[in-house]
Amino acid sequence: MTRIAPEVWTRLVNEPVHGEALWARRAAPNTSDRLVAAIDVEGQRHLLVLLLDGEGELQDQQSRGISVVTRELAVPNHEPGRYLDVMCHDAAGHEAFDLIGGEIAERLAAAHEKAPEVVARVLAKWRRFWGQLPKQVLSKEEQLGLFAELWFLAMWLAPHMSEIEAVNGWRGPTGTRHDFELSGQAVEVKATTSTRGRIHHIHGLDQLVPPEQGKLFFFSLCLREEGSATNSLPSVIAICRAALESDPDALDRLESLLALAGYSPVHDDEYTKLRLRVAEEGLFCVKDDFPRVTSASFATSVPAGVERVEYEINLAACGHLLIATSAEALPDMWFT
Repeated sequence: MTRIAPEVWTRLVNEPVHGEALWARRAAPNTSDRLVAAIDVEGQRHLLVLLLDGEGELQDQQSRGISVVTRELAVPNHEPGRYLDVMCHDAAGHEAFDLIGGEIAERLAAAHEKAPEVVARVLAKWRRFWGQLPKQVLSKEEQLGLFAELWFLAMWLAPHMSEIEAVNGWRGPTGTRHDFELSGQAVEVKATTSTRGRIHHIHGLDQLVPPEQGKLFFFSLCLREEGSATNSLPSVIAICRAALESDPDALDRLESLLALAGYSPVHDDEYTKLRLRVAEEGLFCVKDDFPRVTSASFATSVPAGVERVEYEINLAACGHLLIATSAEALPDMWFT
């Protein structure tokens, strides 16, 4: 992901600024010539986007810590004209601001949208994360769990149903009992890095109980940590965004759920370090002989004083319950 380099701001800090003047430098010269980084007399950071003929204005005051206005500017050493002035009001958000600038530069370079559309869409995406900064990095276990859910969304659901149906079916970040709730069926998703096979940790007595009306399926994703692997949490998020980009409502829903899951793009450099290879995947039908412990497993009721039950299951003997090892192998009726 492109970001504004720290040295851009460091050099600007040492430039003389007087009155209302802005001293500016190219923000991402290797990506786009239209994005300029600037610092004002109060030390606040700006990203300036030169508007071309025919491009409209943009005013945006909705984002906490960031605003956008359209201004006529005569920027030293840069072309005078109308600019979108994206201003960072919160020093704690400088790191995110650099990433916002990088994404704006990439979209400007792609030239698929006019500048006001680029800035509006990038800010709409980041608005969900901005109010949560600074945010703790997800733990390794949380990254693996989120990766598995997004892998199922991108690879198994999105190719076989509408974008909005696929993303609306993802319920994991909302705290519901199952990770996916679809028409007449639910799916519990688990990731494992165990070298012993499909060994999965189950939390509680309700996790493998089918929905009141419908069937329950279990998606098993076996991962291996390898430095040469090409998968990571940011990469699978990029795949999801690409799969949903034709439906703005679906993409909006995805970004909201990612924020709810505790993910922030600010930490993508850290998340990219966890490189994953998908060793094995499979969808199982949860029936009576599926290995599980539920409240019904006890003769009368859960013993008094037992507040939490966690256990591990091994799917080595569940070959007869395996529905498919890829979305392409699933029967069409499974999606109806």
